[in-house]
Amino acid sequence: MPSVAEGVKIGIQECQHQFRGRRWNCTTINDKAIFGPVLDKATRESAFVHAIASAGVAFAVTRSCAEGSATICGCDTRHKGPPGEGWKWGGCSEDVEFGSMVSREFADARENRPDARSAMNRHNNEAGRTSLNDNMFLKCKCHGLSGSCEVKTCWWSQPDFRVIGDYMKDKYDSASEMVVEKHKESRGWVETLRSKYNFFKPPTERDLVYYESSPNFCEPNPETGSFGTRDRTCNLTSHGIDGCDLLCCGRGHNTQTEKRKEKCHCIFHWCCYVSCQECVRVYDVHTCK
Repeated sequence: MPSVAEGVKIGIQECQHQFRGRRWNCTTINDKAIFGPVLDKATRESAFVHAIASAGVAFAVTRSCAEGSATICGCDTRHKGPPGEGWKWGGCSEDVEFGSMVSREFADARENRPDARSAMNRHNNEAGRTSLNDNMFLKCKCHGLSGSCEVKTCWWSQPDFRVIGDYMKDKYDSASEMVVEKHKESRGWVETLRSKYNFFKPPTERDLVYYESSPNFCEPNPETGSFGTRDRTCNLTSHGIDGCDLLCCGRGHNTQTEKRKEKCHCIFHWCCYVSCQECVRVYDVHTCK
């Protein structure tokens, strides 16, 4: 459970990094719901949060197993195969399958209803976990005199979680809009999802899906969980969503100067320390009206 909690925390932190310049910036609140009403609707934002949290849990559990912090798991010995030319297997390959299994049990436990929202959440949870598998890589270490690399040992490793965040942010931007269909089955009515636009390629297990439109997040709205963008710092020179025009939703922005103390004129002294002076620099800070 400590690894599961750490994984959720990693996912939230990555969400806040990826959306730091967006109108919705993955704000959390002191509530059991963490994100408030934002996740009540089946939007792109909900899709991303489910995917990144599910990936975070799988990532943290997998890393904990490889580090020996958990007693019920360890290194992956199933997916090694024959070694390559000039290297052999060694170290501890991270068992992402075990981490994904724990994440599946944790994140999918409540998604067993025959409705569209459960189907969407299960799909996006799995997309998050699949991103770990897709980004595993061989990590190697050289052995020998003076780093001669006479022997090289390699093992499967997860990437830095920022790689997963960047990958899932691309999936958010290209998420597939779906429509809900109802079918009568022996157990009753079951809701499934179908692509809204037939001329687009249908989503794969690696893509995010949603079926409700997002609010614009410009103004505070307790019903949607929007905090608005007033007093948010914006980038005056950017033409993207983090620029003052778009982030401030056309309301304009305020500018004020801010003095910051920074280290400057640093000199390295042999051997071995660095001395710096302290400089005061003036910056223009732009915030949304």
